[in-house]
Amino acid sequence: MFKNLNASFLALSGHESEIIELAMTYGFKGLDMNFEDFRDRAKSKGIDYARRLIVSATATGRLRMGTFDLPIQWDVSDEAFAKELAALPELATMAADLGCKRCLALIPPAGDSRPYHENFDFHKFRFGDICRTLQPLGIRLGLGFRAAENLRKGQAFQFIHDMEGTSALIHAIDAPNIGLLLDAWNFKLSGASLDELDKFSSEQIVAVRLADLPKADVAPSEITEEHRHMPGETGRIDFGALMRKLAEIGYDGPVTIATHRKTLSRGRRDAIVEQASQILDGLIKEATAPVTAAAATEPASSED
Repeated sequence: MFKNLNASFLALSGHESEIIELAMTYGFKGLDMNFEDFRDRAKSKGIDYARRLIVSATATGRLRMGTFDLPIQWDVSDEAFAKELAALPELATMAADLGCKRCLALIPPAGDSRPYHENFDFHKFRFGDICRTLQPLGIRLGLGFRAAENLRKGQAFQFIHDMEGTSALIHAIDAPNIGLLLDAWNFKLSGASLDELDKFSSEQIVAVRLADLPKADVAPSEITEEHRHMPGETGRIDFGALMRKLAEIGYDGPVTIATHRKTLSRGRRDAIVEQASQILDGLIKEATAPVTAAAATEPASSED
């Protein structure tokens, strides 16, 4: 696994060259692609211009591309979806040509259009079509869920908002390149256990995002995505156990800190990036460190 930078999750602004420089200065090995920004530059100044800085950074081997968000809409009419799907190969090729072959999408946790089982089949077929379009380019699609209760309020029908439903959808989709976007914050908030990851191979975990839950004095029903803290800041999630589980599975993809800007301390962006880098270094080192003979045979401590 490798430490990956997503500028938006750390509230970083600046020219693309500045973000790339920050990533390399603080030892990040991957960088998420801002596909919307990249596409706009390609349209206005040409694909070669849009590619030049990324190609320059990745050609040295110091940086690789992490993930990009699915660049089309899927919860639309059949006619509109056909047009979106037809546009996908050209868009996805832009990412694939840069070595960015992990695409992500978030499942809506509720809606007003379809009851659960109908919506399940709808997403099964839509994501299946998307996966078949991405497969020739070697791109995997990772699906993530959103567990915050406020996202389901005031809508007619509940939909997938936990690991059980997400796992069921992923395994129902008939495509070899479908997998999981594992977000530790949503994973813990939904009440999932690490054993649920045993249903997935290393190839089926497409990307990993880390953020801590708020302190225990915030009721679960009051937690929103504005409560995404730096890993280890509140101690609500055992990131060490999660990372060791990923290492056990053999996950080798990007690990990204995904906070909310409202939880970040004020300060220079360099300090924020450095903090994120140090946190990821510690977690990845702990997870991938070889187990010594003494540690392997030492009996677990017990309490009276």
